[in-house]
Amino acid sequence: QVQLVESGGGLVQAGGSLRLSCAASGIIINIYTMGWYRQAPGKQRERVAFITAGQSTDYSDSVKGRFTISKDNAKNMVYLQMNSLNPEDTAVYYCAAGLNIFDMRYWGQGTQVTVSS
Repeated sequence: QVQLVESGGGLVQAGGSLRLSCAASGIIINIYTMGWYRQAPGKQRERVAFITAGQSTDYSDSVKGRFTISKDNAKNMVYLQMNSLNPEDTAVYYCAAGLNIFDMRYWGQGTQVTVSS
């Protein structure tokens, strides 16, 4: 059974930082593309960042230069370091895994990130 469990969300002031973690079980992340997505109230889900099995990364324009995705294959963990947060970053953040970004078949339950102005 595959499980992705996010943690690290919370309330932070604008300009602050948070580090999200995603603990994976039931899969070996080093052969998967791992991604972070977010969904704000009333908005569609947005892909924030992903990292491939080969360690290539990509980011949405809205977070480029502020967020960093990384993974620890030995620990089966994926991280999202979020700096210079602003209220527009407020959303539920989800970890996802798939064989590629067009087939993200496993999803976590999400963790809330709230940025106050």
